Amino acid sequence: MFKSIQYKIVSVFVLLTLSLITIVGSFMVVNIVNFYNEEFFVMMDKVFNEKFVYDLNQLAKSEEPLKSVESAVSSYIGPLGIDTYRFYSILDAKTGNVLLSSDPSKVSGINKTDNIIMAMSGKTGNIINNDKNYMDYAVPVNLDGNNRYIVYIKDTKEELNSITNNVLVIVIESLLLAILVSVIIGYLLGKTISVPIINLTKRAERLAAGEFDVMEISKENDEIGRLSNSFGYMSEELKKTIIEVNEEKTKIETILLNMTDGILAFDLSGKLILSNPEAQKFMSGEDFDTITFDEFFKKIEANITLGDLIYIKNEASPERLVNYNDRYLKLNYATIETDNKISGVLVVMHDITNQEKLELSRREFVSNVSHELRTPLTTVKSYAETLMDESMNDKDLQSRFLSVIIKEADRMTRIVKDLLTLSKLDEAQNEVIEPDDINLQVLLDGVIEKMYITAKKKNQEITYKPINEVPVFKSNRDKLEQVIINIVSNAIKYTSDGGKIDLVSGKLYNDAFVKVIDNGIGIPKENIPRLFERFYRIDKARSRDTGGTGLGLAISKQIIENIGGTITINSEFGKGTEVIITFPIL
Repeated sequence: MFKSIQYKIVSVFVLLTLSLITIVGSFMVVNIVNFYNEEFFVMMDKVFNEKFVYDLNQLAKSEEPLKSVESAVSSYIGPLGIDTYRFYSILDAKTGNVLLSSDPSKVSGINKTDNIIMAMSGKTGNIINNDKNYMDYAVPVNLDGNNRYIVYIKDTKEELNSITNNVLVIVIESLLLAILVSVIIGYLLGKTISVPIINLTKRAERLAAGEFDVMEISKENDEIGRLSNSFGYMSEELKKTIIEVNEEKTKIETILLNMTDGILAFDLSGKLILSNPEAQKFMSGEDFDTITFDEFFKKIEANITLGDLIYIKNEASPERLVNYNDRYLKLNYATIETDNKISGVLVVMHDITNQEKLELSRREFVSNVSHELRTPLTTVKSYAETLMDESMNDKDLQSRFLSVIIKEADRMTRIVKDLLTLSKLDEAQNEVIEPDDINLQVLLDGVIEKMYITAKKKNQEITYKPINEVPVFKSNRDKLEQVIINIVSNAIKYTSDGGKIDLVSGKLYNDAFVKVIDNGIGIPKENIPRLFERFYRIDKARSRDTGGTGLGLAISKQIIENIGGTITINSEFGKGTEVIITFPIL
């Protein structure tokens, strides 16, 4: 209940009212009591002045002293305020017993009070004692210097108590009325204060929940009104700021999600706090919840620690090149600074696998080309130098030497021709060539006819069997024929005398296929993935003897891929090889 500011204000008003009425009531009661006491003793002192006391002393010498004294005192009933609550008595000065009284019914309540004792000793008893439930005044009457009587005035305070009770009733009634009024005023005042605060609280809760609805402008010009308007302005500005932040966040997230480079961010403790999908792809298999900077980059042999980046200042961002998960990654490191203080480390992971492979291929290609051309050139040079020897007159030997030179020159010509073919294929990869109408069965029959004599020299049998009918389609006739002839030629070369070569064609879905199957020497399984590399040969010496350059399969693969097809090789060493060519039927 008292958590509400409205009830707190009401409570404060009630407490203030209680305090105020209580203080005022207490002050009134105390003042009334003090006034009544002081008034009593002022009246007594005024009546029992020196002259009256002297007269009483003289009356004590009369023939009927008690009656004379009582008569004198009774003549001052009015000034003494004698009534039903106040009476006088004549006491024996020696014993304190009551001799006469204006109200005999109250005589039994007279005891030897402090004032009576003082009067018995010859002094006026006028001690004021607010703690007593009565007021009294005692005056000694002397006879020849000895106390004979005591004039005793006593007030029972019943009138005072009645007045005090009436005052208390008035105070309580006033208190109840004041409490009611204070509750109403406190409630109304509290409502005027609490309602805007409650609205502000609800508004703050909506803000915390992300609701930025526009706040109405308060017409009040007090502190709460100005606070409410300031809060509304703050809400609008906060909404704009959050929208801007969210837009920037969305931009950054979009950039991170679509970057082709991996991004990692670490805090100063080395804990991973951010990674984008590309980095997660690079680091597949890693537990991202437990990755720490030093352990991870030590694992991948990057030779760098978090301390190197934080405490060692470098003008340029350090770089590392690592081979991780079969990828070549170039790592760039940079510190993250917030308020001119380093708060973390950013790592950018560039995948340079293709570049590295291309570089390796380039170096290997240059090495292979150099090697392939150097061998025939060395042979040509050696034989030419021998022919230049003047002492050599053997015509048959010269003829054989010249034949070798011509053979090696032809070999170099084939190498250069194949290289030029590959270069043209690379350049014409996206070149649009007007397709020809092709009947696959007629094309394959022509290939067998062209290769028949070559196969006959090795007593080999070439057969062709279509599985199903392939409709006439459009493609580059010369290129397709070149590929099939190249594959059939390889089958003839690497199949022993008397072997068999089968050609199979057919249609599967929207593709046509041609299979060239031989029962030749076969290819070791570990060599198959590299067969389409340029200048790659399993047995280089034997390939050279058969006139191979190591570029035929690379050329065939390039041609087939240019027309949208594929070429695959299945082989078992010592048992034969199957080459499958597929291409779309347009």
